[in-house]
Amino acid sequence: MLTYEFMQNAFAATGMVAVVAGLVGYFLVLRGQTFAGHALSHIGFAGATGAGLIGLAPIWGLLAFALAAGIGMGLIGERLSRRDVAIGVVLAFALGLGLLFLHHYTTFATQATAILFGNVLAVSRPMLATLAVLGLITLGALGVIMRPLIFATLQPALAEAKGVPLRLVSTAFLAVVAIAVAECAQIVGVLLVFALMVGPPAAAQLVARRLSTGLLLAAAFAIAVAWLGITISFYTDWPASFCIATLSAVLFFGCLLFSARPARALLPAGARL
Repeated sequence: MLTYEFMQNAFAATGMVAVVAGLVGYFLVLRGQTFAGHALSHIGFAGATGAGLIGLAPIWGLLAFALAAGIGMGLIGERLSRRDVAIGVVLAFALGLGLLFLHHYTTFATQATAILFGNVLAVSRPMLATLAVLGLITLGALGVIMRPLIFATLQPALAEAKGVPLRLVSTAFLAVVAIAVAECAQIVGVLLVFALMVGPPAAAQLVARRLSTGLLLAAAFAIAVAWLGITISFYTDWPASFCIATLSAVLFFGCLLFSARPARALLPAGARL
């Protein structure tokens, strides 16, 4: 299997993306912002199709739209009531906008399918370099905001009282999520981003008792799901995204079944590093 260059590229790409997805997704689940992450992926679809319309690589349009949306959501903060409704409306509008772009550029339809559902077996060497750079930026940014992010996530009231800028932390984190979404979309597509960014991190939170252990498990679970999914895809000729999404679901429900704790009892308020 690994004698083929496209499989080598696939394993390298999914390995890099899985680490990013596991670490960023852990905080996404812990903060209860999975719907916002889902919205970012759909909004990015409009950017990807728009980039194709003007002759740019889809990843740059996806990244631009998702990043702008993430920063916008963070800046709105708590001022906008019924945020889920507003996000849902924007999400539907973004998908409609993507459909409009496809209507005016029908030759982009094949690439649009890859954006929606992913095509990890078509990752090229230049794309590997792009994913590596984006991964380093994402992990570097996450490392910079890590301590205030943990404080704001576990004890938001106390963090605000201590002077932690909650809105700034939230905005920076959603910007990090947007970059991670753009990376994951290259592997599993915008519709299945949750397969890497939610399933493995949520499973890790069910079995880990410490934050540091949970982060390591989230990255390890994501890598295992991605690599095993690609392997199954190679030998069965099933879509890689389907295999990854299925394994992610099996992992989560398996951890949920054998965990003695409720699904929401992820971390105690005073969890130690």
